[in-house]
Amino acid sequence: MSSRVERSLAYMVAGVILLSLASFVALIAGAGAGLTSDDFAQGVWPMVVILPLIGLPIGFALIIVLLVVSAVRRGRAATDASN
Repeated sequence: MSSRVERSLAYMVAGVILLSLASFVALIAGAGAGLTSDDFAQGVWPMVVILPLIGLPIGFALIIVLLVVSAVRRGRAATDASN
C-alpha cells in the first residue's frame, strides 16, 4: 500500500510542477508576443500568472512529503528485516 501512496505522490508532484512550468512558459510566450499588463489582467491570464506562484511551492512540499514517506517505509522494512 505504501508504494501506491508513493506512486500517487510522485504523479501529483509531476503534474503540479509540469502545469506550473507550462504556465510559466505561457507567460514568457505571452510577454514575447507583445501582451501588456492590461492584457494579462483579463480572461484566463490572471490564473496563468498566479499558478506558478502557488504550484511550485506546493510541488516542493509534495517532494518533501514523498521523501519522508519513502524514508519511513524503508525504515520499517529495515526493522522488519532485522527481526
